[in-house]
Amino acid sequence: MTKLRDWTMPMPKTFLLTFLLLTFTFSAAAEEITVAAAADLQFALKDISARFEQQTGNKVNLTFGSSGNFFAQIQNGAPFDVFFSADLDYPKKLEAAGQAEPNTFYQYATGKIVLWVRNDSKLDLSKGLAVLLDTSINKVAIANPAHAPYGGAAMAALDHEKLSERIKDKFVLGENISQTAQFAESGSADVGIIALSLAIASAMKEKGRYAEIPASFYPPLQQG
Repeated sequence: MTKLRDWTMPMPKTFLLTFLLLTFTFSAAAEEITVAAAADLQFALKDISARFEQQTGNKVNLTFGSSGNFFAQIQNGAPFDVFFSADLDYPKKLEAAGQAEPNTFYQYATGKIVLWVRNDSKLDLSKGLAVLLDTSINKVAIANPAHAPYGGAAMAALDHEKLSERIKDKFVLGENISQTAQFAESGSADVGIIALSLAIASAMKEKGRYAEIPASFYPPLQQG
């Protein structure tokens, strides 16, 4: 199977759907699978699950959140069948600890982060991260870097540009990257650092605009 290189390419729906179809074989009676997924996959996996259910007659129960929180839950026995993580280390650790089926680890994407604002914002995103110093900005939404890989990437990018300390009092922390996007979309924050996959999803792309943060500013967001 071909690994998706980054989120600027089409969403890896074909791969992910094929993965589900090949991984799960069911008896004649309808069954269910439970999926824990990084929040950046929210829109894609809902579509994929609907197609999977149509093709197999089996139900998919989706739970979205931060990869770090799911990692802790699975360590403590949470009964998920599949874990889509925004950080490779979490599934690798589970496999090494015998808490995952051997040889099921697979890298499926490399994520990207962007600056996102609503269409009514007057902020000039062509300035890049430096725009966050604008005096009109009171709140900057990022995912909690303690357990959300996209939050860690945001902090790394801000550190790269020596902005973290200068704007730390403006931070609004989302529990995951989806909640972070909601803060920016709703106006609870003036700007958000969110996943490119969310920015280009139909639910958000008509409500705002974005500028990519250079990938060299943060460690690769390899997802598996």
